[in-house]
Amino acid sequence: MVEGAGDEGRSWLVAEPSGLWQRVVRQLGTALMVVDQAGRIVAVNPSAERLLGRAATAMRGEDAHALLHRDAAGGTLLRERCPLLQALAERAAARGEGDSYLRGDGRLVTISWSASPLTTDGSFAGMAVLFTDVTTDQGARRERAAYTSALEDLTERLTLVAEITDVLGQTLETDEALARLGRLLVPRLADWAAVDLRVGSGQVHRVAVTGPAGRDAGLEGRREPLPEAGATHRSPLVRVLNGGDPILRNEQHEQHEEGREGQEGQEGREGEAAGSSLAAVHSDFLRTVGATSVITVPLGSRRQITGALTVARTDPAHPFSTEDLEVASDIGRRVGLVIDNARRFGRQRAVAEAMQRNLLAPLPQPGRLRLAARYQPAPAGSQVGGDWYDAFELKDGTLALVIGDVVGHDLTAAAGMAQLHGILRSLAWDHTGLPGAVVDRLDESMSAITTVPMATLVLARVEGHPDTGPWTLRWTSAGHPPPLLLTPGGHAEYLEAGQGLLLGTHLGTRARRPTAARSLPPGSTLLLYTDGLIEIPGSDLDTGLGRLRRHALALAHTPLDTLCDQLLARMPPGSTDDVALLALRLPP
Repeated sequence: MVEGAGDEGRSWLVAEPSGLWQRVVRQLGTALMVVDQAGRIVAVNPSAERLLGRAATAMRGEDAHALLHRDAAGGTLLRERCPLLQALAERAAARGEGDSYLRGDGRLVTISWSASPLTTDGSFAGMAVLFTDVTTDQGARRERAAYTSALEDLTERLTLVAEITDVLGQTLETDEALARLGRLLVPRLADWAAVDLRVGSGQVHRVAVTGPAGRDAGLEGRREPLPEAGATHRSPLVRVLNGGDPILRNEQHEQHEEGREGQEGQEGREGEAAGSSLAAVHSDFLRTVGATSVITVPLGSRRQITGALTVARTDPAHPFSTEDLEVASDIGRRVGLVIDNARRFGRQRAVAEAMQRNLLAPLPQPGRLRLAARYQPAPAGSQVGGDWYDAFELKDGTLALVIGDVVGHDLTAAAGMAQLHGILRSLAWDHTGLPGAVVDRLDESMSAITTVPMATLVLARVEGHPDTGPWTLRWTSAGHPPPLLLTPGGHAEYLEAGQGLLLGTHLGTRARRPTAARSLPPGSTLLLYTDGLIEIPGSDLDTGLGRLRRHALALAHTPLDTLCDQLLARMPPGSTDDVALLALRLPP
């Protein structure tokens, strides 16, 4: 936001993508003045300095109305009658004819002006005011209209670049990013847009085509080899993918080239297309959509070309300009970074998910006790976390149950989960004491031999003969959501005892974690879960716990596998976390 008229305000004015703003403002033949919300002058261009006979340094920071605005006789004009101040108050565009501005030499100049609101990060920042001297040039209105249109076009281009950067940055899914890109480009910049990505083995994949009717799957999906960079190619797509500069071609340009080169050149182009299936596919696409003006730019940087973006217009009366080429090039650089990040994220996510699944060992089935478990990765576009479950028999034959969640949502969290998983098994296997003591040892060793900063978990022992019982549950919780016990007769209870601090926040060996105990009736079901099952964006924790309790009660008499599947299926949409679920059912 523009706060005043110092160097800070000026830096805001010129810090625009690709330097377009700086070049246009300096070369603009029409006077331009930028004022903040209070009407103070933030910046002026050289044309404004000449027209007003004042240096920019002398005007910056001054109240524009008090410094410049006068009535026809040169007297002071009431602020209430100033249309520019009124437009500022209403934060709306405005125009004016015949206003008088006071020059630095004391003369009055009659001006025609146009003001447009400026925003920064969605907040109103002030006005851009274009004005011309109508006393010396009767053609000023036409000039003003032309430059106003140019400024509006520039604003639209900069807005498009900003929106693409913002919208694409909200997803880590490549296909979704490209779908959003197409919706932003068509029809605001082009009638058609196509994205080709470089894939393995030197192939080029046409992954997205968007036209006036939206996504066109019929023009997508082709995979063709990319010709070698050393060969001579006329195809803009091939040249760009091999490291060439962005290319703008209009119908008039093509006709000129064909007329100059004659039949020999035409035969050369046909031979090039025939020798490159990728060039032929691209030419067929442009011919099919009726393109008359085409821009092709690389995605990414010259050092790392991810693919190419092609935008096309079909109206010969509205070809692309060099300014459009510059904007498309800027968009291509930004989209390339988004795709690179999405691909990197996808690889990391796949590794993390594979790591988690490989660590989720087969469940034991001691005696008549029945176990079931599920792991559901986070939805596409979200990062995999460090959720895990485990169940194993201890040295004395007791069944141990574990549910845990390492803080974080990335490969580091998954690796940390793997570390805790192995250490906990080692500490618990031959330990006949209380679960709280085992978790105490895990907490004390965690900072020394793992990279895990913080985690939650529940460790439980199911004591009793696996066939006949009676059964007792002993458990401790390190800041984890409470287990849910379903008992015959339609009762459901969260076991909130045994709560201790999260792993990583232990205050020392004197503070011992609690261990709770509860008898388990025959036929009961115990559910251990991670917070992804109960935490949905826009919903509080109590609502999530209540929803899980209702669904679990409704499914309590179904087979254990059905219970787990249905609990996951009944989750409301919107979750961005992964889920681990471990269920135990005792014989009746």
